[in-house]
Amino acid sequence: MSATTATTAALALGDDALVLSHRLGEWAGHAPVLEEEVALANIALDLLGQARVLLSSAGDEDELAYLREERAFTNLQLVEQPNGDFAHTIARQLYFSTYQHLLYERLAAGEGEFAGLAAKAVKEVAYHRDHAEQWTLRLGDGTDVSHARMRAACEALWRFTGEMFEPVPGLDVDTDALRTAWRESVDTVLRRATLTLPEGPDSGGWAAGAGRQGLHTESFGRMLAEMQHLHRSHPGASW
Repeated sequence: MSATTATTAALALGDDALVLSHRLGEWAGHAPVLEEEVALANIALDLLGQARVLLSSAGDEDELAYLREERAFTNLQLVEQPNGDFAHTIARQLYFSTYQHLLYERLAAGEGEFAGLAAKAVKEVAYHRDHAEQWTLRLGDGTDVSHARMRAACEALWRFTGEMFEPVPGLDVDTDALRTAWRESVDTVLRRATLTLPEGPDSGGWAAGAGRQGLHTESFGRMLAEMQHLHRSHPGASW
Protein backbone atom coordinates (compact mmCIF):
# COMPACT_ATOMS: atom_id res chain seq x y z
CA MET A 1 0.00 0.00 0.00
CA SER A 2 1.40 3.41 -0.92
CA ALA A 3 1.79 6.16 1.65
CA THR A 4 -0.77 8.26 -0.23
CA THR A 5 -3.54 5.65 -0.18
CA ALA A 6 -2.80 4.79 3.45
CA THR A 7 -3.14 8.46 4.37
CA THR A 8 -6.38 8.76 2.41
CA ALA A 9 -7.89 5.80 4.26
CA ALA A 10 -6.61 6.96 7.65
CA LEU A 11 -8.16 10.40 7.14
CA ALA A 12 -11.49 8.92 6.05
CA LEU A 13 -11.76 6.57 9.04
CA GLY A 14 -10.31 9.13 11.43
CA ASP A 15 -12.68 11.86 10.33
CA ASP A 16 -15.65 9.50 10.71
CA ALA A 17 -14.65 8.76 14.30
CA LEU A 18 -13.78 12.36 15.18
CA VAL A 19 -16.99 13.89 13.85
CA LEU A 20 -19.29 11.27 15.36
CA SER A 21 -17.43 11.60 18.67
CA HIS A 22 -18.18 15.32 18.70
CA ARG A 23 -21.83 14.76 17.80
CA LEU A 24 -22.28 12.25 20.63
CA GLY A 25 -20.48 14.60 23.01
CA GLU A 26 -23.17 17.18 22.34
CA TRP A 27 -25.52 15.00 24.40
CA ALA A 28 -23.57 15.81 27.58
CA GLY A 29 -26.06 17.34 29.96
CA HIS A 30 -28.97 16.59 27.63
CA ALA A 31 -29.36 12.80 27.51
CA PRO A 32 -32.79 11.43 28.51
CA VAL A 33 -31.45 9.52 31.56
CA LEU A 34 -28.24 9.66 33.59
CA GLU A 35 -27.19 6.16 32.56
CA GLU A 36 -27.37 7.20 28.92
CA GLU A 37 -25.32 10.28 29.67
CA VAL A 38 -22.48 7.99 30.72
CA ALA A 39 -22.98 5.50 27.88
CA LEU A 40 -22.90 8.12 25.12
CA ALA A 41 -19.88 9.82 26.69
CA ASN A 42 -18.02 6.49 26.78
CA ILE A 43 -18.82 5.79 23.14
CA ALA A 44 -17.69 9.30 22.22
CA LEU A 45 -14.38 8.75 24.05
CA ASP A 46 -13.86 5.40 22.31
CA LEU A 47 -14.33 7.08 18.95
CA LEU A 48 -12.06 9.96 19.91
CA GLY A 49 -9.33 7.46 20.78
CA GLN A 50 -9.71 5.83 17.38
CA ALA A 51 -9.60 9.24 15.71
CA ARG A 52 -6.37 10.18 17.49
CA VAL A 53 -4.58 7.01 16.34
CA LEU A 54 -5.80 7.35 12.77
CA LEU A 55 -5.15 11.07 12.38
CA SER A 56 -1.73 10.75 14.01
CA SER A 57 -0.80 8.22 11.33
CA ALA A 58 -1.70 10.79 8.67
CA GLY A 59 -0.02 13.84 10.22
CA ASP A 60 -0.32 16.12 13.24
CA GLU A 61 -3.59 15.15 14.93
CA ASP A 62 -4.29 18.63 16.34
CA GLU A 63 -3.68 20.39 13.04
CA LEU A 64 -5.83 17.88 11.19
CA ALA A 65 -8.67 18.20 13.68
CA TYR A 66 -8.63 21.93 14.32
CA LEU A 67 -6.98 23.70 11.38
CA ARG A 68 -8.41 22.02 8.30
CA GLU A 69 -11.17 23.74 6.37
CA GLU A 70 -14.53 22.07 5.83
CA ARG A 71 -13.73 20.82 2.31
CA ALA A 72 -10.61 19.01 3.61
CA PHE A 73 -12.65 16.68 5.84
CA THR A 74 -13.56 13.35 4.25
CA ASN A 75 -16.00 11.92 6.79
CA LEU A 76 -19.26 10.32 5.78
CA GLN A 77 -22.19 12.69 5.68
CA LEU A 78 -24.07 10.24 7.91
CA VAL A 79 -21.91 10.90 10.98
CA GLU A 80 -22.21 14.68 10.71
CA GLN A 81 -26.00 14.68 10.82
CA PRO A 82 -27.40 16.62 13.80
CA ASN A 83 -28.45 14.60 16.82
CA GLY A 84 -32.12 15.47 16.39
CA ASP A 85 -34.30 13.69 18.90
CA PHE A 86 -32.97 10.63 20.69
CA ALA A 87 -34.39 8.29 18.04
CA HIS A 88 -32.36 10.07 15.33
CA THR A 89 -29.18 9.63 17.35
CA ILE A 90 -29.90 5.93 17.81
CA ALA A 91 -30.72 5.37 14.11
CA ARG A 92 -27.49 7.11 13.12
CA GLN A 93 -25.62 4.99 15.65
CA LEU A 94 -27.25 1.76 14.47
CA TYR A 95 -26.37 2.40 10.84
CA PHE A 96 -22.80 3.51 11.50
CA SER A 97 -21.77 1.16 14.31
CA THR A 98 -23.02 -1.86 12.36
CA TYR A 99 -20.95 -0.73 9.37
CA GLN A 100 -17.89 0.07 11.49
CA HIS A 101 -18.03 -3.25 13.34
CA LEU A 102 -18.29 -5.27 10.12
CA LEU A 103 -15.52 -3.20 8.52
CA TYR A 104 -13.14 -3.55 11.47
CA GLU A 105 -13.76 -7.30 11.66
CA ARG A 106 -12.61 -7.58 8.06
CA LEU A 107 -9.62 -5.28 8.52
CA ALA A 108 -8.55 -7.11 11.69
CA ALA A 109 -8.62 -10.43 9.85
CA GLY A 110 -6.23 -9.14 7.18
CA GLU A 111 -2.61 -8.02 7.17
CA GLY A 112 -3.07 -4.49 5.93
CA GLU A 113 -2.12 -1.11 7.35
CA PHE A 114 -5.10 -0.98 9.71
CA ALA A 115 -5.17 -4.56 11.00
CA GLY A 116 -3.64 -3.64 14.36
CA LEU A 117 -5.98 -0.73 15.04
CA ALA A 118 -9.00 -2.73 13.94
CA ALA A 119 -8.08 -5.68 16.16
CA LYS A 120 -7.94 -3.38 19.20
CA ALA A 121 -11.02 -1.35 18.32
CA VAL A 122 -13.37 -4.13 17.21
CA LYS A 123 -14.31 -5.07 20.79
CA GLU A 124 -15.33 -1.55 21.75
CA VAL A 125 -17.15 -1.10 18.45
CA ALA A 126 -19.08 -4.30 19.20
CA TYR A 127 -20.33 -2.57 22.35
CA HIS A 128 -21.34 0.51 20.33
CA ARG A 129 -23.30 -1.74 18.00
CA ASP A 130 -25.00 -3.62 20.82
CA HIS A 131 -25.93 -0.37 22.53
CA ALA A 132 -27.57 0.93 19.35
CA GLU A 133 -29.37 -2.35 18.73
CA GLN A 134 -30.80 -2.49 22.25
CA TRP A 135 -32.12 1.05 22.04
CA THR A 136 -33.59 0.39 18.59
CA LEU A 137 -35.51 -2.54 20.06
CA ARG A 138 -36.70 -0.49 23.05
CA LEU A 139 -37.89 2.40 20.91
CA GLY A 140 -39.23 0.46 17.94
CA ASP A 141 -41.15 -2.04 20.06
CA GLY A 142 -42.13 0.46 22.74
CA THR A 143 -44.96 2.95 22.76
CA ASP A 144 -46.77 4.24 19.69
CA VAL A 145 -44.84 7.49 20.00
CA SER A 146 -41.40 5.87 20.33
CA HIS A 147 -42.21 3.51 17.43
CA ALA A 148 -43.23 6.41 15.19
CA ARG A 149 -40.13 8.41 16.07
CA MET A 150 -37.80 5.48 15.46
CA ARG A 151 -39.41 4.73 12.12
CA ALA A 152 -39.14 8.39 11.08
CA ALA A 153 -35.49 8.52 12.12
CA CYS A 154 -34.57 5.38 10.17
CA GLU A 155 -36.28 6.75 7.08
CA ALA A 156 -34.73 10.22 7.39
CA LEU A 157 -31.16 8.91 7.64
CA TRP A 158 -31.44 6.07 5.15
CA ARG A 159 -30.36 8.14 2.16
CA PHE A 160 -26.99 8.75 3.81
CA THR A 161 -26.13 5.06 4.20
CA GLY A 162 -25.05 4.22 0.66
CA GLU A 163 -21.89 6.31 0.97
CA MET A 164 -20.49 3.86 3.52
CA PHE A 165 -19.97 1.31 0.76
CA GLU A 166 -18.18 3.44 -1.78
CA PRO A 167 -14.58 2.21 -2.21
CA VAL A 168 -11.92 4.12 -0.25
CA PRO A 169 -8.32 3.96 -1.56
CA GLY A 170 -6.23 2.09 0.97
CA LEU A 171 -9.07 0.00 2.43
CA ASP A 172 -8.81 -3.52 1.04
CA VAL A 173 -12.35 -4.76 1.63
CA ASP A 174 -15.07 -6.21 -0.57
CA THR A 175 -17.58 -3.35 -0.40
CA ASP A 176 -20.36 -5.36 -2.07
CA ALA A 177 -20.06 -8.12 0.52
CA LEU A 178 -19.85 -5.52 3.27
CA ARG A 179 -23.06 -3.87 2.06
CA THR A 180 -24.86 -7.22 1.90
CA ALA A 181 -23.81 -8.15 5.44
CA TRP A 182 -24.76 -4.70 6.71
CA ARG A 183 -28.23 -4.76 5.17
CA GLU A 184 -28.90 -8.24 6.53
CA SER A 185 -27.83 -7.22 10.01
CA VAL A 186 -29.79 -3.95 10.07
CA ASP A 187 -32.84 -5.67 8.60
CA THR A 188 -32.75 -8.30 11.37
CA VAL A 189 -32.57 -5.64 14.09
CA LEU A 190 -35.34 -3.53 12.58
CA ARG A 191 -37.64 -6.52 12.18
CA ARG A 192 -37.11 -7.46 15.82
CA ALA A 193 -38.02 -3.87 16.65
CA THR A 194 -41.27 -4.18 14.61
CA LEU A 195 -39.77 -1.89 11.97
CA THR A 196 -38.72 -2.46 8.36
CA LEU A 197 -35.90 -1.29 6.13
CA PRO A 198 -36.78 2.05 4.51
CA GLU A 199 -37.85 1.78 0.89
CA GLY A 200 -36.07 4.87 -0.46
CA PRO A 201 -32.76 4.74 -2.35
CA ASP A 202 -29.57 4.55 -0.32
CA SER A 203 -27.30 5.41 -3.23
CA GLY A 204 -27.46 7.00 -6.67
CA GLY A 205 -28.75 10.35 -7.85
CA TRP A 206 -31.64 10.51 -5.40
CA ALA A 207 -29.55 9.62 -2.37
CA ALA A 208 -27.12 11.77 -0.40
CA GLY A 209 -23.49 11.43 0.46
CA ALA A 210 -20.42 13.11 -0.94
CA GLY A 211 -18.56 13.56 2.31
CA ARG A 212 -15.65 11.42 1.11
CA GLN A 213 -15.14 14.03 -1.62
CA GLY A 214 -15.20 16.91 0.87
CA LEU A 215 -18.80 17.98 0.27
CA HIS A 216 -20.76 18.34 3.48
CA THR A 217 -24.16 19.36 4.76
CA GLU A 218 -24.96 22.81 6.14
CA SER A 219 -25.00 21.61 9.73
CA PHE A 220 -21.41 20.36 9.45
CA GLY A 221 -20.04 23.87 8.96
CA ARG A 222 -21.67 25.04 12.19
CA MET A 223 -20.44 21.99 14.07
CA LEU A 224 -16.89 22.48 12.77
CA ALA A 225 -16.87 26.15 13.78
CA GLU A 226 -17.81 25.17 17.33
CA MET A 227 -15.29 22.33 17.47
CA GLN A 228 -12.39 24.45 16.18
CA HIS A 229 -13.21 27.75 17.88
CA LEU A 230 -10.97 27.47 20.95
CA HIS A 231 -7.92 26.19 19.10
CA ARG A 232 -8.19 28.86 16.41
CA SER A 233 -8.77 31.60 18.99
CA HIS A 234 -5.57 30.72 20.87
CA PRO A 235 -3.11 29.32 18.29
CA GLY A 236 -0.09 27.66 19.80
CA ALA A 237 -1.47 27.69 23.31
CA SER A 238 -0.60 24.81 25.63
CA TRP A 239 -1.81 23.72 29.05
